[in-house]
Amino acid sequence: MARSTDVRQRGTETKKALRELQTRVLDGLRHGFFEGTIEITAVKGKRRQLVISAGRSYKFNIPEDEIR
Repeated sequence: MARSTDVRQRGTETKKALRELQTRVLDGLRHGFFEGTIEITAVKGKRRQLVISAGRSYKFNIPEDEIR
């Protein structure tokens, strides 16, 4: 099965995470500076925890089935 990177086909939590990442990057571009980190770790229950740190932290728990 081919993997798709099309956001429209991703699950709800993945969409929220990508939307937040886009918002933070665009804010940085508007302000003229940006520093942040993205951390992804495997957690129990076959999920991935994605943390976007950019001034404050935004945490998302993405089920494995949303990333296949």
